[in-house]
Amino acid sequence: MAAFLRASRRSLFSSCGILYSHGQQSTLHSSKHIFQFSRSHASQAIQKSPFESNILRILRNEIEYQLDYAPPHPPVTRFNTFMVEDRPGEQWITLRRKFGKDEHIKIEATMIDGAINVPKANDENLGEDVRLHISVLVDIWKGEGSEFLEFVCSSWPNSLEIQKVYLLRSDSSRAQPYMGPNVKDMNSGFRDSLNEFLKARGIDDELSAFLHEFMMNKDRIEAIGWLRKILSFIEN
Repeated sequence: MAAFLRASRRSLFSSCGILYSHGQQSTLHSSKHIFQFSRSHASQAIQKSPFESNILRILRNEIEYQLDYAPPHPPVTRFNTFMVEDRPGEQWITLRRKFGKDEHIKIEATMIDGAINVPKANDENLGEDVRLHISVLVDIWKGEGSEFLEFVCSSWPNSLEIQKVYLLRSDSSRAQPYMGPNVKDMNSGFRDSLNEFLKARGIDDELSAFLHEFMMNKDRIEAIGWLRKILSFIEN
């Protein structure tokens, strides 16, 4: 699964806009342009056909609607002890921190990449809610060239679940041929110990909630940027 996640880092396409905003298909070229979008548009040097003019009008209206209805805010650069590295135009972010004297932690998270339906949390339990999913890789190592632990996790809006744990070499090859069992198949004591290991390093349910909030905002930024690129292409 970890190999799949690495291979898909540049090809994942987020469904967050559809799931989160029910029509808030958003996208932005960059934060600089997002918050300075002008509602006045200069006349085009080249005369556009009625069809192209209609598309341009629709795109401009959609961008203005998104900025009015759910305006994104500049991405934060810190969360607790983690430095947050956004990747504009990509569907991943990276978080980094040091722990103790020589321990390094790197977290890579996708935008929303899946969802499941769950019963609504009410007394009558009527209907279903959508529970959104983010894939997370946590790498922890000590010193250059050392082996490191990699945790493959599922991030839900209110919880972080460990799926697999690998022992890797610095060249990303496996330190041992055996890949280990699924963590969920291990006894509860072992699972609790792994969770406490990550929790001590700030990798917990609070982080998971932050990732979902960050990615919802990033989805709006990326979506409005995508609209702006199409608008610019047709204008020119």
